[in-house]
Amino acid sequence: MTQIVDCHGHYTTTPPQVGAYREAQQAALLEDPDHVGDKGEIVVSDDEIRHSLEGAQLKLQRERGTDLTIFSPRASWMGHHIGNEHTSKFWTQHTNDLIRRVCDLYPENFAPVCALPQSPGASAEVAVANSVAELRRCVEELGFVGCNLNPDPSGGWWTGRPLDDEGWYPIYEAMVELDVPAMIHVSATCNDNFHATGSHYLGADTTAFMQAMTSGLFDRFPGMRWIIPHGGGAVPYHWGRFKGMAEDSVAAGGDDGYTGVDRLLDNIWFDTCVYHQPGIDLLTSVVPVDNILFASEMVGAVRGRDPDTGQFYDDTRRYVDNAALSDGDRHKIFEGNARRVYPRLAPLLDRLTGARRQASARPATVDENGADR
Repeated sequence: MTQIVDCHGHYTTTPPQVGAYREAQQAALLEDPDHVGDKGEIVVSDDEIRHSLEGAQLKLQRERGTDLTIFSPRASWMGHHIGNEHTSKFWTQHTNDLIRRVCDLYPENFAPVCALPQSPGASAEVAVANSVAELRRCVEELGFVGCNLNPDPSGGWWTGRPLDDEGWYPIYEAMVELDVPAMIHVSATCNDNFHATGSHYLGADTTAFMQAMTSGLFDRFPGMRWIIPHGGGAVPYHWGRFKGMAEDSVAAGGDDGYTGVDRLLDNIWFDTCVYHQPGIDLLTSVVPVDNILFASEMVGAVRGRDPDTGQFYDDTRRYVDNAALSDGDRHKIFEGNARRVYPRLAPLLDRLTGARRQASARPATVDENGADR
């Protein structure tokens, strides 16, 4: 009995008070870039959270037949390039706490993943220390199962250090110790050369893979796990390019740190946020099935219907269902691989599986006329 686990969901439908808090914070920062202020409160009732989800993510879960969404704060609102270490920390803590509340209200529908306060306005050491502290708080105290890691907290300018720089190591060490993965996910861009969800997101996915491939990073952290979203950006489409570059480097006896593509697959997974059937067919024929996680990113970057099919672009389960895969391979994509990548998710999935088995074994209720109800 396979659980359909969507590894890529963001809380994009938050009540308006959440956005109002951020707008007030940004207004204060315009007047004083060193503004600290108080953390304050974002007052949102449980009913408001329910209302924000019942007509959106939960409705689509039920309609599309998914069971559990790994849920994190809205990616475009992480906004690491905005403000300073204090405002970034306050904002990130609020959004992570809200994710915890969602998961407490709907424990069978959502599992929590946190954002990190990666503020380039702080010194590199402080920004990383704050991120490690928030990761530990979320995992050890709040029961989160993973994190989102922004490879470009500068907001589209790419002025920070590449992912193989030693400055990132404390985050990686904490991830390995806590046994949680990171989804490599940028936020908004303030660089007009990049469309946020089009070029910036997909370019960042490709960039992260290339940085890993040319650095030997996973030789240093063999237990670290990354999920590269949006189908891996350009990587599956240009698999031969990446594979060939790494092989050429090894054949030439280079010492430039290249890691073979096959070796990277011990540590990197790709999701299925690819919004058409040919894209999923390519992904599943190029990338080993053991390295693919089901995902939809609903409600996210693409919300409309494909006029050629009449179906929603982000209804990604049907692409996996229609792909040339065995039942065993579909199980890996829908659930099995998620258990390996997110080991802290296993107890929840075990409970859901047990509940479903009990429900399916329960005899039907018979009414007074002898008909099943």
